[in-house]
Amino acid sequence: MNRLASSVLLVVAIAACGGDDDITTVPSEILPASTYVNRCEAPRTGKDANGDTFPDKSGNLLTEQLFLRSWIDDTYLWYSEVPHANPKMFDNTDDYFRILKTGAKTASGKLKDQFHFTYTTEEWVALSQGGVEASYGLTWSLLASAPPRKIVVAYVQKGSVADMAGITRGTEGISVDGTNVVDGDPDKLNAGLFPTEVNVEHSLVVLDRGATTPRTVTLKASSIASTPVTSMLLPAPYDKVGYMQFNDHIQTAEKGLVDAITSFKAAGVTDVVIDLRYNGGGYLAIAGELGYMIAGTASTGKTFDKIQFNDKHPTTDPVTGAPLTPEGFISTAQGFSVPTGTALPHLDLTRVFVLTGPGTCSASEAVMNGLAGVDVQVVQFGTTTCGKPYGFYPQDNCGTTYFAIQFQGVNAKGFGDYADGITPGMPAGALGCVIADDFTHELGDPAEARLAAALRYISDPTTACPAAVARSSNPLAAIDGEVLKPTWLQNAILRQPKPSLPQ
Repeated sequence: MNRLASSVLLVVAIAACGGDDDITTVPSEILPASTYVNRCEAPRTGKDANGDTFPDKSGNLLTEQLFLRSWIDDTYLWYSEVPHANPKMFDNTDDYFRILKTGAKTASGKLKDQFHFTYTTEEWVALSQGGVEASYGLTWSLLASAPPRKIVVAYVQKGSVADMAGITRGTEGISVDGTNVVDGDPDKLNAGLFPTEVNVEHSLVVLDRGATTPRTVTLKASSIASTPVTSMLLPAPYDKVGYMQFNDHIQTAEKGLVDAITSFKAAGVTDVVIDLRYNGGGYLAIAGELGYMIAGTASTGKTFDKIQFNDKHPTTDPVTGAPLTPEGFISTAQGFSVPTGTALPHLDLTRVFVLTGPGTCSASEAVMNGLAGVDVQVVQFGTTTCGKPYGFYPQDNCGTTYFAIQFQGVNAKGFGDYADGITPGMPAGALGCVIADDFTHELGDPAEARLAAALRYISDPTTACPAAVARSSNPLAAIDGEVLKPTWLQNAILRQPKPSLPQ
């Protein structure tokens, strides 16, 4: 989970496995990763969450580090740009893994690889399968990371602790356990804003949307499974418009998307607005399913996302060993939360409206890019997306799951060059308007700035982009922030086959 820092946000990190437990010196030639996989300093025993016996064997710190070096050298997209540091200089795998990435930058000056991270495997399984984590049921947006900081609620999950406490979108965090958000100790703020344990209480002073007087709430974190998809039919005169708030490409999203599209189809909707402003990504296959549910039969047999690995693997997937073929639009459920093989509902639309922000990343960008590649008109309202045409297979090794960029995706037209994001006016978002976020209205409210702009376009495609809301009237009416989510939900992920590496 990203956190507050004294001037910036903190980020997370990752790892994998290896052969004999008597390796104590760095070999002159590092062997294939399968030589070192699952050779652990502290082997796990018993069974994992799926009932499978752990594959761990006796090893040591060096065998774990050698696995990382070999795995990176083989599958990392920019392997030739990774520094050759002696693993003996590092006394743990996390520190060693952090340096196993490129330091190059994009044309705009940002780091090319911002997405190198780890989770404990136990934590990764809980997050990826159901989005379960200790939480109040709210997601924060950081409007200013350095003092004077400013943080507001981006959205609240219905029925959660935060919802029951009356917290809504646009609620501002003022202090946490007596520490001011504006300039307080980031460690104390992180502990209260981003709980990591259930049943621990924190006292927050908040300023509700539209209020002038702060109030104090006591929140107790609970283990919450997130609701990644919320949908509705908009009120008249937009009653043929379906609105979908799609927050995360996690396993439970498959059922949420199927239910939403089924309800839209039954209601005879003619236009769909997909709110991706806070969707950082997740499973790429779910993006392919959504692409099909929007485009329908016109996308059958066409490329959704063509995956390209490094130059060591021009024709074969280095993880599965399968020949590289374009990933098509997916017309049947993949078994995430809907039975495998179930025919997916589809709307057969020739255009779709998307609401975006700086937190729209990876798998969400792939939805936009994939649809544009088969000539579904993508009309974008919001701000530039984060720019992650990359992805990876999660790789477990010895109880740590490692994430390192392994592939880049392009659409049916060969376009995938959006490392600096997709903005209205680019090929994947050729129409639309640049609109800042509007925290003065709930998501799905037709008066909310981004949705309102999309609805104006639906009513009259010749309408000019609306003028920016004056920040002096309400600073929360037109401002973008950074949505604070777990790092894995800001990337595109392929499901790892078994075994994880060829033996």
